[in-house]
Amino acid sequence: MTEAEFLVLYQQTLRRIEEIVEAAINDDEAAIDYESGNDMLTLSFTNKSVAIISRQSAIRQLWLAARSGGFHYDYDTARKTWICTATRQTLAEMLQQICHDQGAVAIAFD
Repeated sequence: MTEAEFLVLYQQTLRRIEEIVEAAINDDEAAIDYESGNDMLTLSFTNKSVAIISRQSAIRQLWLAARSGGFHYDYDTARKTWICTATRQTLAEMLQQICHDQGAVAIAFD
């Protein structure tokens, strides 16, 4: 994957996560907020904890920092999803778990 392809994919991923969180806030009044800027996305929970999604363009990875740790994701083109290099979980699975664990918020990201 080229750097340009990676950047497009990364930005599409952030937009999709924002859309899902926004829908949860509007439909379910989920106790979560988000802020996008500097090519990062921060999810904030009522207990003041956060999860931060950022990119590492040089190695074509998406990074996720949460209370449970830091996780690196490679894009699996066959499965069309981000896969954690350590746990082999998808980004959607991990975000769902983090939202539950950190904020008691139920959001499906797939």
